[in-house]
Amino acid sequence: MDSNKQQIKKQVKKHIPKDWLCELRISYRILMEAVNDIKRTGGVGNTIIITTMTAILILFGVLFRFTLSLSTLANELGDVLEISVYLKSNTDVSAMQDRIRTIKHVKSLKLIPKAESWKALKNELGMNDITNPLPDTIRVKVDKPEFLEEVSTQLRPMNGVEDLGFSKELAKRIQVLMHIVNTTIGFVVVISAILTMTIINNTIQLVIQARKDEIEIMRLMGVSNWYIKSPLLIQGAFYGMVSSMIAVLPLNGVQGLLLEMHKFMQIPSPMYAQNTVIITLLLIGIAFGAIGSLLSIKKHLQV
Repeated sequence: MDSNKQQIKKQVKKHIPKDWLCELRISYRILMEAVNDIKRTGGVGNTIIITTMTAILILFGVLFRFTLSLSTLANELGDVLEISVYLKSNTDVSAMQDRIRTIKHVKSLKLIPKAESWKALKNELGMNDITNPLPDTIRVKVDKPEFLEEVSTQLRPMNGVEDLGFSKELAKRIQVLMHIVNTTIGFVVVISAILTMTIINNTIQLVIQARKDEIEIMRLMGVSNWYIKSPLLIQGAFYGMVSSMIAVLPLNGVQGLLLEMHKFMQIPSPMYAQNTVIITLLLIGIAFGAIGSLLSIKKHLQV
């Protein structure tokens, strides 16, 4: 029965002409209600909420920016890692290269002919009267350090492969570093979300209590639920947006320090890192604020 009523309402709404001026007035009223709710919270209350959220978002922004730099460092170290494939004598080098290229996660190949390797070694050690004992070598780079072991496992049994060599310990350490980076940023996001939503939840609860009689009257008059909910959602999103904009300011100092660190270590800084952090902060602040309001509405306001 209820589903039939809903379908009838939808069909009726489709045939009702839209009064854009009326909708504009309603939107204005919703916005003014949100402004009034912010005023009701009071200057001290608003300051405490925004200051607390700003501190949380600053912590998130700083850790996120450091994470981007650590990720770049790990990728740079990963690019240095490669698998040295030592070939047996009389192996068709060109055919071997074609076979290696078909392996998943292989990024690039570089052939080091045995004559070239021997020439460099002779010049270094001064051994001119010894037959070349070195094999042809193919240096294989993979797209990500965690796939070094997988690719080497596929290379080892190939016909024509004498032996393999790569820094297994360094590869493992890079994997551990990346795992720490990803875990840290995930943990910070979760903690930031919980703290922000808790703050917004408590704030919206106070607003709902202050407007309890007014909301009850609106419900009795048949005012739609979204009209009652929207100002509260806007209020939460407003707190998140303002807090995010303030939290961006200290990141300029952090950005300068990290750029100096990258310059000192001769590692390129991640592209658009600062812009990425700023946009992420704004989106997370607004989203967490709005979600915190929504959770509070569902908990304390039965509409």
